[in-house]
Amino acid sequence: MNDFVRLITLQDANTRVVILGSSLLGLACGSVGALSVLRKRALVGDAVAHAALPGVCVAYLVVGNRNFAAFLLGALLFGVLCAAFIAAVRTYTRVKEDAATALAIGSFFGLGIALSRMIQSQPSGNRAGLDSFIFGKAASMVAADAKLISIVCAVVVLAIVLLYKELKLLCFDRDFAQSLGWPVSRLDLVLMGLVAVCTVVGLPAVGVVLMVSLLVIPASGARFWTDRLGVMIILSGLIGAIAGVLGTSISATAALPTGPMVTLSAASIFAVSFVVAPRRGIVAQVARQRRLRRRVGIQNVLRAAYEATEQRTDPRATWASSKSMHAGLRLAMKEGLVLQADADRYQLTRYGVEEAVKVVRAHRLWELFLTDKASVAIDHVDRDADQLEHVLPREVVERLEAQLRGEGRLPITPGEMDVPGSVHEIGGQP
Repeated sequence: MNDFVRLITLQDANTRVVILGSSLLGLACGSVGALSVLRKRALVGDAVAHAALPGVCVAYLVVGNRNFAAFLLGALLFGVLCAAFIAAVRTYTRVKEDAATALAIGSFFGLGIALSRMIQSQPSGNRAGLDSFIFGKAASMVAADAKLISIVCAVVVLAIVLLYKELKLLCFDRDFAQSLGWPVSRLDLVLMGLVAVCTVVGLPAVGVVLMVSLLVIPASGARFWTDRLGVMIILSGLIGAIAGVLGTSISATAALPTGPMVTLSAASIFAVSFVVAPRRGIVAQVARQRRLRRRVGIQNVLRAAYEATEQRTDPRATWASSKSMHAGLRLAMKEGLVLQADADRYQLTRYGVEEAVKVVRAHRLWELFLTDKASVAIDHVDRDADQLEHVLPREVVERLEAQLRGEGRLPITPGEMDVPGSVHEIGGQP
């Protein structure tokens, strides 16, 4: 309990350093990860992380001792080399990008494992500390490491702010950006450079294997909450920062490895976003589907009732319902659209007539458009129109009406209901 109190009150100096470094690392990785995910370069970060291992090993072989700055420089050089390798394979061969990325991951990581075993076999190899780069060890973070991470975070955020417009167009329409004369190749290289820098600086905390989680998971979670790139970048950075703090805190209090805890924290936030996000969450999607089924059932009843009484002078005449529409009929009655006249006869209310006119009008306008403009056969048009009439917005209906009326294809007699006749014979009763 005392350890937990000391943690949440940040009484320990080392705890403050580790939490600060982890949160800033998550912020930087989450921000640049949003761009890399939208640019479909998510796995490039994974390749760069795996390529960093041979870079660290080569740096140790060159320097001859454990030097953190040399390790990061070696990792960065090999990370950039890996990104260039993927770009070259994708550009000059017929190998697809996913295959090129997998090739880079396997090749560079295999080289790193081989070099690591060779170093471990040396008398002083155990002091190299290469395991911390593979699995991560945030608890060993010192003030200098946190300072380096803060500098990288500031550079990443500044680069995103200054190049926001260019990176935005690069992510969504590279060909259009190139047609404007923008240096898309250099912009792509800048984005991959930001990914490489974030990956390399995060290796000591999260490790090679799980570094990609800080680049991909926060961005994927943020995507559930917004359609705007700027908001997504901010949310992704916040999710990464929160995951860094939570993962480091759990690691410190429960004596668990830091990298997996950061990954699990980010995954937990992603899971919450997947379930409860207001627009793309699974709960919202189920609710929308339920509302759509409810609306379709009601509109089918209204259309069937209108067509059953269409040839009568009173639009509120009674009609009989079929068993297949009982569910929609109950919903329509709850909405005040239909009244039960007697045991097996039903009647549209005044409000029900108004809504039925809207439904049938949209259906028949779309039928006219499909037969006149899309050359859909009359015996198929009812089915095709029925699939779309429930989701046609008012603006589309008004545009259909204006176009068809302007061409004289909307045969409505003045003084009658503003509903065109059906292009096919109305069959059956509701």
